[in-house]
Amino acid sequence: MKDEKCIFCKLANGEIPTNSIYEDDDFKVILDASPATKGHALILPKEHYANIFEIDEKVAGKILPLAKKVATKMTKELGCDGVNILQNNGEAAGQTVFHLHVHVIPRWAGDGAIQDWEHKSFTEAETAEIVKKLSM
Repeated sequence: MKDEKCIFCKLANGEIPTNSIYEDDDFKVILDASPATKGHALILPKEHYANIFEIDEKVAGKILPLAKKVATKMTKELGCDGVNILQNNGEAAGQTVFHLHVHVIPRWAGDGAIQDWEHKSFTEAETAEIVKKLSM
C-alpha cells in the first residue's frame, strides 16, 4: 500500500525525480537530498510503512542485505573508511519523515559527520531489571 500524501512514497515510486543508485521490485535507493557526507544514501521501501513496527517481515528481511550491497559499493568506489547504517523510529529517535527508510552513510576518519552519543552507566540492579523486562 502507498500513502498518496507521503513524500518518500512518491520518491520511491518515481513520481518525483531522484538521484537513484539502485532499484528493484521492493526498494529504491537514492542519494539523500540533505546528506551528512558525500554519497549518503537512503533505502526506501516502495510500499508505505511508517516505521519498523509496521514493516512486513519478509520485506524487512531484504533491507540488511541491500544495505550491505550499497555499503560495499560505497567502500569500493568512494574509498570511505567506514559506513554507518541507521534507521530511526519515532520523533524521539530522530525520525522526521514517517516512511521507514534506512540511511547508508559513508564515513571518513575525522569527518565529524555524526557525533558520538553520551554513554550511560546503570547499577547492577537497574541492569537486572532491564534484562527482566526485555527478555523474550
